[in-house]
Amino acid sequence: MQFGIFSVSDITPDPTTGVTPSEAERIKAAIAIAKKTEEVGMDVYAIGEHHNPPFFSSSPTTLLAAIAAQTERLIVSTATTLITTNDPVKIAEDFAMLQHVADGRVDVMLGRGNTGPVYPWFGKDIRSGIQLAIENYALLHRLWREDVVDWEGHFRTPLQGFTSTPRPLDGVPPFVWHGSIRSPEIAEQAAYYGDGFFANHIFWPASHTQRMIALYRQRFAHYGHGDEKDAIVGLGGQIYLAKNSQDAKREFRPYFDNAPVYGHGPTLEEFSEQTPLAVGSPQEVIDKVLGFREYVGDYQRQLFLMDHAGLPLSAVLKQLDLLGEEVIPVLRKELDARRAPGVPDAPNHAALVEAAGGAREFRPGANRGDNLTNGSPYQDAAVPVVE
Repeated sequence: MQFGIFSVSDITPDPTTGVTPSEAERIKAAIAIAKKTEEVGMDVYAIGEHHNPPFFSSSPTTLLAAIAAQTERLIVSTATTLITTNDPVKIAEDFAMLQHVADGRVDVMLGRGNTGPVYPWFGKDIRSGIQLAIENYALLHRLWREDVVDWEGHFRTPLQGFTSTPRPLDGVPPFVWHGSIRSPEIAEQAAYYGDGFFANHIFWPASHTQRMIALYRQRFAHYGHGDEKDAIVGLGGQIYLAKNSQDAKREFRPYFDNAPVYGHGPTLEEFSEQTPLAVGSPQEVIDKVLGFREYVGDYQRQLFLMDHAGLPLSAVLKQLDLLGEEVIPVLRKELDARRAPGVPDAPNHAALVEAAGGAREFRPGANRGDNLTNGSPYQDAAVPVVE
């Protein structure tokens, strides 16, 4: 089971002080949070992608490269990369490069995003969102697996004899999660390719998440990737911790009440009852997270949202200490003890390389000034690395 932190990269005023952090402060804070995530024993740090204020993460791979350089074992990921408005060629290149920089400690979460205006900014139509997600990923999937790609679709110019560089590290693409809150088509897409499905799981009730993951598992088995229990599932979640429940609610309430996404709506208690939000003592958070398994089954990755709604960095780091000391060790032990036999582990680069039959190297031939070739542009066929 992998545990980690994800961020939506919002820049929100602290309602208790009225202070809004600068972009520079939030970017540095994200790096500090990622380093703390590793320090307290968690496995993953993920950052979303946005192209508008009040968010700062317009270039996730740049931030993740900096984090990878300052950590040793942390997996860096996106949460999400916009498969609809990004060029799949650029996604292929950027994440393969990040793989090399991070020595394989990389995966990617693809999604449509939740900001409508981003589509025309990048020359796309939001009414084609699902079709863009399907077509763009079909191309991305090939670019990471074929040395030379000929391709024609509806939403970008054709490719002839195109080679995406660098090739994925060791010949193995980053593991892909398809992230969604509400779209069954994305669960279907994840199942079709045998990829992971990440349910955002922060706004909707348990019954909705249960239906989405059940659909993904059923279709995963339908497409011949294994049994339903073999499907790779990740969940989001929101928590706020204190030593006791009263302090947790008192400290978090002003942030909840003024948060752009749910402030001035349901009360903290109502929202906690209806959604996965957990605000309370370590034991209360443990109990709530253990309850997720009851309606989604065994799953592989749990990410928590903590640095949002204006919470200052000091509060987030304090939360991480408490999470690492009193919550994660118990969750690891309990979820492992309850896991059914044969359920696969969370994917990582080493396991993917082993499943592919070993690492491969790629050495390009002479530069022709373009990618047009009659065959592979590499000197030799990719072969396993001899240790």
